[in-house]
Amino acid sequence: MTFSDAIRTCFSKFFTFSGRASRPEYWFFFLFIVIWNIIAGIIDWQFFTQVAVTETETSKSVSATSSQPVQGIVGLIVFFPHLAVAFRRMHDTGRSGLYSLLPILLILGAGAVLVFGIGLASHFQHGGRLDILFTRATLLIVLPTLLVLVVSPLLVLWWLTRPSQPGANQYGPNPTEVAQ
Repeated sequence: MTFSDAIRTCFSKFFTFSGRASRPEYWFFFLFIVIWNIIAGIIDWQFFTQVAVTETETSKSVSATSSQPVQGIVGLIVFFPHLAVAFRRMHDTGRSGLYSLLPILLILGAGAVLVFGIGLASHFQHGGRLDILFTRATLLIVLPTLLVLVVSPLLVLWWLTRPSQPGANQYGPNPTEVAQ
């Protein structure tokens, strides 16, 4: 599969989360996303960055701000095709497509533990036994979760780089073996 074939395939299967995607299909589309994000960043930097210069008697301060509208639009355009091709790529390696969402789900879980754990602790007397108990329990849960948060994107990346399962699997025929 060529670079242009991968892009065409991913945009034609915009919401197709079933089936399989070969390594070139996924990684060429990923390269396309990276290239367009760089181009969008340059456009945002060139046209949408506002530079403010603040000058006092002793110092001079320069700050630049940008709302990055072009990168936001590019991100919205490629979000679902990228998610769909990631699901199909996971299917190609014999895994459920939901594994591609693993880092995001873990981040949401860690955030919920922090918000609810520390939030519950704040309802008790500051420095009291229950306050300390909930704070420590939250930390005991969050620390291993942070370790998993570091490892999970690397694991998903490793799965995305794995070769295709030979032959057909439960998600369909092997895309590299199918006559085109």
